Amino acid sequence: MAEIPYLPLARPARLVAALRRRLRASELWLIVLSVGVGAAAGTLAVFQVRIAHTLQMILYNIDFEEHLSAEAHISPLQAIWLPIGGLALAIVSWLVRRRRTAPLVDVVEANALHGGVLPLSDSAIVCAQTLISNGVGGSVGLEAAYAQAGGAAASFVGRRLKLRRHDMRVLVGAGAGAAIGAAFGAPLTGAFYAFEIVIGSYTPSAIAPVAAACLASVVSAKALGGIPYSIDLHAERGPDAVAYLLYGGLGLVCALVGVAIIQLTARVEQASRTLPWAAFTRPILGGILLAGYAIWTPQTMSAGHGALHLDLALGGATLTFLATVFLLKTAASVTALGFGWRGGLFFASLFLGTLLGQIYARLIAYVPIPTELSAQNAALVGMGALAVSVVGGPLTMSFLVLEATRDFGVAAATLAAALIASTVVRERFGYSFSTWRLHLRGETIRSARDIGWMRTLTAGRMMRQDTGTFPAQGTVAEFRSRFPLGSTTRVILLDDTGRYAGIVLTPAAFADDVATDAPVADLATSREATLSPDQDIAAVMRAFEVAEADDLAVVDEEGHVVGLVGEAYVTRRYATELERQHLDLYGEARL
Repeated sequence: MAEIPYLPLARPARLVAALRRRLRASELWLIVLSVGVGAAAGTLAVFQVRIAHTLQMILYNIDFEEHLSAEAHISPLQAIWLPIGGLALAIVSWLVRRRRTAPLVDVVEANALHGGVLPLSDSAIVCAQTLISNGVGGSVGLEAAYAQAGGAAASFVGRRLKLRRHDMRVLVGAGAGAAIGAAFGAPLTGAFYAFEIVIGSYTPSAIAPVAAACLASVVSAKALGGIPYSIDLHAERGPDAVAYLLYGGLGLVCALVGVAIIQLTARVEQASRTLPWAAFTRPILGGILLAGYAIWTPQTMSAGHGALHLDLALGGATLTFLATVFLLKTAASVTALGFGWRGGLFFASLFLGTLLGQIYARLIAYVPIPTELSAQNAALVGMGALAVSVVGGPLTMSFLVLEATRDFGVAAATLAAALIASTVVRERFGYSFSTWRLHLRGETIRSARDIGWMRTLTAGRMMRQDTGTFPAQGTVAEFRSRFPLGSTTRVILLDDTGRYAGIVLTPAAFADDVATDAPVADLATSREATLSPDQDIAAVMRAFEVAEADDLAVVDEEGHVVGLVGEAYVTRRYATELERQHLDLYGEARL
């Protein structure tokens, strides 16, 4: 009896293959796929915020409409949940370390170094740790979990469909940006978060997929009944010319404060790692400190959404009150992140920015100038400028203010202050919070711009392995006999232990002034200049420039030759890759 093929198994494979071909040939299909990814990202964002808020409702006995940071007070008995949360984080981290030693990959690192490949296991761990940190009231936001989940969903789909590297990065950026857009109910904010923070550039080929994903995420979040972290603020009056100059000064202040917060977080983290049994005790000690802040004022708890609206609603808050809350919230956020709690500074920087803007406006009032700054407007401008200093993305934060207020005057002032803040941070510091943490880990990236393709082009991948070798102790006569003129252009010399000893150009051995009984080693060049197999193309090109050589040998750690790389080939390969990147940026790779 003939065996009948099981068609239902083959049909999905054929459908996936057909979809893969269409995605590689048509940008329209990538947009359609981005809509699905955006809807999934919005769903995941709603799911996560409900988990965290439900946990806060249970632990702190608050209503669904209330925010933890807007509570009047937290009792010591309630604050005990923070050390318990630290213990839970310590246990989770211990279990993770038992199974893996490599650091977790976040969405920015995935797009910058790994072509958009974001492991689901890493994302699940990051999201779980963030939900615990925020759910028990830690002074961190959920934005890192939103972006991680949205990016992971996009990466999973992209890997299944075997997308091109550029399309994969765009899709991951769209997923992460869509999650942020759904959380704030602000599609433009989500789109520019994708461009500036996750993709690292504005590209014509990415505009439509990212925009479609962000719109789909906001629609799906609303359909599920999700309550976005709306920042329902209103500008009092449009700024005049003098006010624009003063807001520029606020941008400078925000840049200095933002850099101080980033560096302070790094210093606290480094100091906490010196504690006895630091891997386990850090989160617990951090929870004890956070409990002290929470008892002092609940405004230090969670991301600070309720506290932001509460402080702006007060209107007449004193300078002392604003400064105290600012210092305590900064200390709480730095403590949480420095002691191993998982989360981000996205919303915390927005909240701190509103406080700093109000403080700035109150201080400017003591200066005898004809213009009086509105504290409400200064809070909005400070919100955007400080967030840019910490997180990055001047257009992201400017559009957040615009979508929150629908006031173009204040949005323009925010953009001016944000650009100043971004420029100062980039010139004097060079990192956002996410890339600074990667820098402390030994990475050199300063944004999500794709440099991973350069790291994949290593000397080991570009080398030739057919180059002839010859003993360095041999004579010129023996060399001429072994390699007649015209047989090869260069030969690698090896010492008596088989290790690299230099390169001889074949024509040099046939020069008239060379004695036939002389050791061929006298003709060797580039004796000390070599490459290792794992050096990327940028390092290889620098090595050629320093050595001033046309060819360099690739040797392993023990000095044995594994291949040869030519400068001309490296230059051509680099130019080819740059051209391919250019075609991808403008969507011409499919033409």
